[in-house]
Amino acid sequence: MSIVQPELHEQTLRFSRLIQGVWRMAEWQQTPQETLSFIHQCLELGITSFDHADLYGDYTCEAIFGAALKADPFLRSQLQLISKCGIKLVSQNRPQHKIKHYDTSREHILASVDHSLQALHTDYLDVLLIHRPDPLMDADEVAAAFTQLKQAGKVLHFGVSNFSPSQFNLLASRLPFALVTHQIEISVMHLAAFADGTLDQCQQLRIAPMAWSPLGGGELFSGSSPQAVRLRSALTTIAQLHHATVDQVALAWLLAHPAKILPILGTGNLDRIRAAAAAATIYLTREEWFLIWTASTGTEVP
Repeated sequence: MSIVQPELHEQTLRFSRLIQGVWRMAEWQQTPQETLSFIHQCLELGITSFDHADLYGDYTCEAIFGAALKADPFLRSQLQLISKCGIKLVSQNRPQHKIKHYDTSREHILASVDHSLQALHTDYLDVLLIHRPDPLMDADEVAAAFTQLKQAGKVLHFGVSNFSPSQFNLLASRLPFALVTHQIEISVMHLAAFADGTLDQCQQLRIAPMAWSPLGGGELFSGSSPQAVRLRSALTTIAQLHHATVDQVALAWLLAHPAKILPILGTGNLDRIRAAAAAATIYLTREEWFLIWTASTGTEVP
């Protein structure tokens, strides 16, 4: 599917309907060959887009993924790489960081991209996102960094993550090209984006938002909150009707939204990834969709 309409950019940027997140890849303890096999199996399932950030795995996940790309030079052309920058963690891998903070300076963005390219063994990123809104963000400085990276061919497209609509508009107002996505937390358990204007803005601009934690974390499956209990009951009922699982229905609920939400999977379990890929074939009725909405909010619509 196209993440942006052609009139918003001179190129059509394409992502798979589901995106594979690799923020836990360091925990999977795969060999480079196992990582390579994992990537190939994702591709076979139609999942061609991979979500990174410079800091994932305490600044190690990009290098783990990059070792697999280095082992198969033809693989890069078959996938899309997304990465993020702007958060500085206190880490033994970044001893110069004295306190966790945000940095969206031109110098840091350029240096972070160079680190990511080196770690991933690639010449370019398909998309770079600012990871979190920075209260000291100078929109002109970020725009200058983005423009320099684009002109150098190091990054093809740009977006943001966890921004408010006004923060998105501020940065967009300084750029000579369109931001192409907004990565946000959204799931059956996290509905804020429906009310704060984020999904409205994505539809208005015809950009597909990426959803991190699209299954609401472990709370959805094992939490004891009234919301989690209600949702499990509703999702189970609908899952039985569709001969599906609870997590498949939760993903299908996101996929049904007209903003064309792109869920980011966080698991390294290929069986769960296969099940998630099948969620794209589940079509919920409007009543089923609102049954889940009502279970989440705890009240019927006005």
